[in-house]
Amino acid sequence: MIKPNAQAHPLRVVAHLIFNPVAGQGNAEQELALIESLLSPEFELQIHQTTPEISAEDLTITAISQSAEIIISSGGDGTLSAVAGKVANTGIPLGVISRGTANAFANALGIPTDIPNACQTILAGFTEAIDLATCNGHPMLLLVGIGLEANAIDAASREAKNRFGILAYLMAGLQQLQEMELFEVTIETESTVVTCQATAITVANAAPATSILAQGTDEVVYTDGLLDITIFAPASKMSALMASYHLLQSALQNRATVRDDIGYLRAATARITTNPPQKVVVDGEIIEADSIEVSSIPLGLTIFIPKNTPEAPAQRLDGLPNLKVEQLVISD
Repeated sequence: MIKPNAQAHPLRVVAHLIFNPVAGQGNAEQELALIESLLSPEFELQIHQTTPEISAEDLTITAISQSAEIIISSGGDGTLSAVAGKVANTGIPLGVISRGTANAFANALGIPTDIPNACQTILAGFTEAIDLATCNGHPMLLLVGIGLEANAIDAASREAKNRFGILAYLMAGLQQLQEMELFEVTIETESTVVTCQATAITVANAAPATSILAQGTDEVVYTDGLLDITIFAPASKMSALMASYHLLQSALQNRATVRDDIGYLRAATARITTNPPQKVVVDGEIIEADSIEVSSIPLGLTIFIPKNTPEAPAQRLDGLPNLKVEQLVISD
């Protein structure tokens, strides 16, 4: 657990902020000023802003070379994934201040998505080791989507995201259903080879319930060293809508899917090829690939999270009408 120290300059924790000024829909200058006002009293805060010429990866490498004790990513999921890929396996804890369109990673881990509470999560100093993954050499915190999801994300314009926020993805997804087609897919894991037809394949490291096409398994676990692979194969628009609703309900109830047109499996590695080639999206960013190879990096990233909520008591009986409780003695 990191305990920030608010004493004089030489004793304060050195934190480097990687800030993407074009993320999200807010006023970047005001958001940066707010972050600085909240964190600077506690940290020796170094601020780095991305530009078209200087990437989040480059800035993270610089922060590491300057002996950063904490690195903080502020932007969308793409920025966060880029930063995490360089922070992985360094032991440096990563803070998350989400300012993107979907903020799926923060939602998946229960990290607040408003700036004041996100900053407070970092200042509180509680951390957890979580998995991440790589996809064709790209860092992957969330998921890789092949087919339908990639098409929808690619179709959601910056203008639409600025205007409608996360609804832009939903509108683009509904439009893509009109053009949905089955394709051939082969999935090779360390123990299994699966060949079938599908309209979308999702390989998830972490995913909130709103990442519907990732919800085939009973729960996407980000600390088990495994990838959750969902095969989405409805043959019609109506079936796809019904299957999507089923996946959402399954996610909300933490249960695995039971539809014949949805399959799932877990694996530490996966190599996926499609015929014909499909669009691929990794943590919200479209990449060019004829096939993909995804590998889990178990517990490779230390991240600031909210303090765990105390577990509910094992029982609650007080106050029930005419209550009588008899404690049984269990003998061997």
